Amino acid sequence: MDRIDAMRAFVTIVTEGSFTRAAERLGHSPQLVSKSIARLEQQLGTRLLNRTTRRVSPTEAGLRYAERARQILNDIDEMEQGLSDARHHPHGRLRVSAPVSFASRHLAPLLCDYQRTYPQVSVDLQLNDRKVDIVEEGFDVALRIGHLKSSSLIARRMAPIRLVICASPSYLERHGTPASISDLEQHRCLHYSYMEHDTGLPGEAVFSCNNGDVLVGAAIHGAGIVIQPSFIAGPALADGRLVEILPEQAPLPMALYAVYAHRTLMPGKIRSFVDFMDGYFGDPPYWDDPERS
Repeated sequence: MDRIDAMRAFVTIVTEGSFTRAAERLGHSPQLVSKSIARLEQQLGTRLLNRTTRRVSPTEAGLRYAERARQILNDIDEMEQGLSDARHHPHGRLRVSAPVSFASRHLAPLLCDYQRTYPQVSVDLQLNDRKVDIVEEGFDVALRIGHLKSSSLIARRMAPIRLVICASPSYLERHGTPASISDLEQHRCLHYSYMEHDTGLPGEAVFSCNNGDVLVGAAIHGAGIVIQPSFIAGPALADGRLVEILPEQAPLPMALYAVYAHRTLMPGKIRSFVDFMDGYFGDPPYWDDPERS
């Protein structure tokens, strides 16, 4: 393998976490891939991978090398394809990370419409509510909901996300309706594990979960008061299974963002996906617009 092939092999190992899986993806033998990495480490004069009998993981130097190598390989791919062709005819495998509840409720139509427009792009969608490291874990785009802090990543706002505080009629009948945020301290509250500190509820966390659909389901069954995005709680609010409370004291709206690593020389598959998503849900989004929902 030459230096470029060795770089590609190394990036694939970091993404797959295994010499064997990387070799299968590259169409090479594990022995050839292992030798190419050993030669690369020798040339660089530093260890890139920690190897044990159970797993392979990048060293600190390996993480830095993988990030730069991915960009170099992307630039080479763009050069070989031709930038103009890549922009007008996106193709390849697009890896997307997205929150579980949002994706399961709202991403399927978008992805189907996107692939009808760009049939040469295959989509690998992975659902996870934690904030993935898109560079280390090999994602092209991550969809994130919240108030994003500044970072080296590029974030593009896609839609506003409204939070609602709500409970079931049966719970409010038993425990009363709080008149202020401070009243929530006397109530049973259902907490989202990944909720940002300034958007959570102050009451006792009688039930915590890292999935909004489960929390909304528990609230419908009278377990307590919950704060969740309207794209999850909306249907239950519309049919009366939940009642919104303290609407004037709800947290400030958040937003859905598309997050990616680089602005310059962006591969056509990433650019086309981000551009396609921009404006797709509307502002206000269709789940908050009675005429569209």
